[in-house]
Amino acid sequence: MAKIYPKVYFGNRIVEADEAHLSVASSAVLYGLSVYTVFPVSLDTSGKKFAFRLPEHFERLLNSAKIIGIDTFEPKWNYPKFKKAVQVLIDANIITNSIYVRVTVHVDAQIAGTKSRGLSTALSMFIYDAVPILNYEGVRLKTSVWRRIPDYAIPSRAKVNGAYVNSVLAKQDAIDSGYDDCIFLDVDGHVCELSAANIFIVRHGRIITPAATHDLLEGINRRSIIELAQAELGMEVIERSIDLTELYIADEVFATGTSTNIAPVLEIDARVIANGKIGPITKKLQKIHHDIRHGSHISADDWLTIL
Repeated sequence: MAKIYPKVYFGNRIVEADEAHLSVASSAVLYGLSVYTVFPVSLDTSGKKFAFRLPEHFERLLNSAKIIGIDTFEPKWNYPKFKKAVQVLIDANIITNSIYVRVTVHVDAQIAGTKSRGLSTALSMFIYDAVPILNYEGVRLKTSVWRRIPDYAIPSRAKVNGAYVNSVLAKQDAIDSGYDDCIFLDVDGHVCELSAANIFIVRHGRIITPAATHDLLEGINRRSIIELAQAELGMEVIERSIDLTELYIADEVFATGTSTNIAPVLEIDARVIANGKIGPITKKLQKIHHDIRHGSHISADDWLTIL
């Protein structure tokens, strides 16, 4: 497991990690009524720190709260205040390697019942080592026996903590079966995403990814890969329905997400993808994405916030 750094932002101040507590009677604990985002902070060769697409991550936090009806967070927080809190957290810890920052808005009202509006919230932020959840060299996936929660049940566009029980069930089934992760299908049997990453395929010279209407998270890295493929590689990117069998015959398959970076998929359901090795498009996108996150690419300034 990744190491958690000792200083945590909680209750509008820096505290020791073991001092950041929520009540067992809070809505966050009882109902999973929290929303979150995770973003990477990377270091360049001089030790300068960069947060990747920080304004977009704050916007997603606001949108997630709005979607599920948490209405007391946005009036208290704006982007400058959020950025300052991130800076305070970074400065409070000694950081020498790339890290992830997990930011969560918790509904901390106690015994509030099954509702979300007008309830008090607390924001927490903690840092942990940037250990990717999927292997950079390649992964094996299994189609999940569990279907993705449809957007009309729990909104896919919101990163709701409680909804990740669905991902836990699916990924644990994949691990128990000897695979690295799962592929979710929606209720109609179309490809959605992995347990915590978006999925792309390369076929006939085009990049294809499931449309956002297929019960998936509109990931910030998903959007980044679409933009990079178009601008840097000059490739057409299509968002549409994808059948499971199309994955089996793709030229390349890869997954992407904040905690995934870009991971090539080499096998799905005991079927080797193409030649079973990382594909040229995936490899190019890996390098561009890495260089941008570490401030060594010409396009980095648009997506990085210096801390």
